[in-house]
Amino acid sequence: MTTGPDTAAAAHPPPGAAARILAGTHDDPFAVLGPHGTGAARHVTVFDPGAAAMAAVIGAAVHPLAPLPDATGLFHGPVPGDAPYGLRATGPDGAQWDMEDPYRFGPVLGEIDEYLIGEGTHHALWHALGAHVMRHEGVHGTHFAVWAPNARRVSVVGGFNAWDGRRHVMRKRGATGVWEIFLPGIGEGAAYKYEILGPDGRAQPLKADPVGFGSEHPPENASVVRDITGYGWRDAGWMETRAEAQSRSAPISIYEVHLGSWRRKAHGRRISYREAAEELVAYATDMGFTHLELLPVSEYPFDGSWGYQPVGLYAPTVRHGPPHEFRDLIDAAHLAGLGVILDWVPGHFPTDPHGLGRFDGTALYEHADPKEGFHRDWNTLIYNYGRREVKNYLTANALYWLEEYHVDGLRVDAVASMLYRDYSRDEGEWVPNIHGGNENLEAIDFLKDMNIAAYGAHPGIMTVAEESTSFPKVSGPVHEGGLGFGFKWNMGWMNDTLRYMAEDPVNRKYHHDKLTFGLHYAFSENFVLPISHDEVVHGKGSMYTRMPGDHATKLANLRAYYGFMWGHPGKKLLFMGQEFGQQAEWNHDAEIGWHHLDDPAHRGLQRLVRDLNTLYRGTPALHVKDADPDGFQWLEGGDADQSVIAWIRRGGPDDTPVVMLTNFTPVERPAYRIGLPQAGPWREALNTDAALYGGGNRGNMGRIEATEGESHGQPAHAQLTLPPLSTLFLTPED
Repeated sequence: MTTGPDTAAAAHPPPGAAARILAGTHDDPFAVLGPHGTGAARHVTVFDPGAAAMAAVIGAAVHPLAPLPDATGLFHGPVPGDAPYGLRATGPDGAQWDMEDPYRFGPVLGEIDEYLIGEGTHHALWHALGAHVMRHEGVHGTHFAVWAPNARRVSVVGGFNAWDGRRHVMRKRGATGVWEIFLPGIGEGAAYKYEILGPDGRAQPLKADPVGFGSEHPPENASVVRDITGYGWRDAGWMETRAEAQSRSAPISIYEVHLGSWRRKAHGRRISYREAAEELVAYATDMGFTHLELLPVSEYPFDGSWGYQPVGLYAPTVRHGPPHEFRDLIDAAHLAGLGVILDWVPGHFPTDPHGLGRFDGTALYEHADPKEGFHRDWNTLIYNYGRREVKNYLTANALYWLEEYHVDGLRVDAVASMLYRDYSRDEGEWVPNIHGGNENLEAIDFLKDMNIAAYGAHPGIMTVAEESTSFPKVSGPVHEGGLGFGFKWNMGWMNDTLRYMAEDPVNRKYHHDKLTFGLHYAFSENFVLPISHDEVVHGKGSMYTRMPGDHATKLANLRAYYGFMWGHPGKKLLFMGQEFGQQAEWNHDAEIGWHHLDDPAHRGLQRLVRDLNTLYRGTPALHVKDADPDGFQWLEGGDADQSVIAWIRRGGPDDTPVVMLTNFTPVERPAYRIGLPQAGPWREALNTDAALYGGGNRGNMGRIEATEGESHGQPAHAQLTLPPLSTLFLTPED
């Protein structure tokens, strides 16, 4: 049966509404388009500027819709009954296509979503916002939702509507500032952006989805619909036990990786997530590391930012594959017993036009005042942590990675820049807080709330602060006045000891305090000792080139330093390539220098790092009390003239001690007297000068006999040989 248009109802839409629909300025298209009325009084209005004719279809019944005069693309007419209808369009060339009418579908978001978003407490924000593939009212499609409270109009645009912002204008959900629409027939892989008219009616640059789960390959920057549901995780065993593997008393040795330059494939292609799931996981496991730490994987436009200027906080970068393949990498790591930490950047975001800057035509995510909202160091924008929706957006993002991708921890970038309003600013270039001070109280509250939420929802995880100041209790519990992080990078130790190592050994005695000062505060926080990517870029050279001397001496210095680092209280972090002494400064556009492993001396350094990890993991004294002063005791901290230090580490159920000695000169120290906790036989558990590490194989033949007699405050002592530029680990024999 076919029915004709009801000419009596042809005046609908109301006067002026048609013109606003055609111009793309109507802020409530659901009041005009789609079905209105019920039963015999139901009428349908459709806008499709590519159609010459339009009809509603219910089963075999076709109900032609009349074109509205002087309104190209607008069609209107009666469609009696209450049954769902489809649309059949005819083009100017006579071609026909069938489609669903997005304006016949009701809202997806519920009142609880609206309430929590408005309150700034929607910790599962990504379930409400973003692009979700679903069945809605019996039809397959994608639900889009975005927060843009000051926009006059928001539309979803993409190839599916010729990037025409007039065609899929969204429904505004009251005072929350959220806009939503369900687009039938749109699914996995569709590229889209948001077209937004600001409060002044002006169109903004097309915006990527702030909660989009996927993106196009840079330099293209549209968001991409990704269905992130339904992954078959196999890591239940790891997830149940990881809390123990990430505690203060656990051995934590982190391999920091930039996926784009760890390995390159044929013709310079970046490694994929699935390839990394095999190759990177196998390598890190073989090297004895406990964790991988990945430089930011949130989508970012500029390769040279290494991910630290993200635009798509909810999208794993497509440079290495789609979201499920990133999960393959995490799953494989967990099956191998490796934790995975992500570098996370809630401190700032880039000014790229498709990003968050002036998202709805106003300073929405950022501060309007550049004294508060602009990072001059990085030419980036600073989040407005005092806005509850922005704080919610970031907190939910932390929870998103922990929940959806089973990530084991987040290393929070540039925390110092978040804590202080005057960070890298001169007098008069910053705005004091409400008390007149320089602390960013809103950022501090955000970090506390984020840590409470993260540990509350996922007790086994770890958060790590990259924080370079003396801000108190960074890794202290929030209820005790701390920021709530699990760990903090020890930037002071790193800077001091690298300056010490850069000195010619003949001058090191004048800088001995740089070697020992870190022990004055080593237990004030739960520290990670980081030799990170920041130490091998921007003209700093590599760890190899920062060591003095010729080739052999540089590697000997590195071996001694790594031994010192693994014996020092604190968890360990080493950036890729430094485990075998890469000679060149890190280049993010090329793979690290695997060719160095053709040199036996570089292979020896790699072997040393593997053995240090094995010793560290298997020796409770070297990790159980990493953050406890009871686990450390000086034996010799003041022998500056000979550049020697020695100490005892203790921990574990039987409190078996480990004695560590380092000689930072190229001079052998024979018959060096050192106190030991007990008399009897001791063995060299590790000697960095061993031949298998590329050293001269000098030392004590693997065994030392301690005799009764007080020395260095200990009941026994031994005369031993300290090889040049070396670190020894001594353990009592059973």
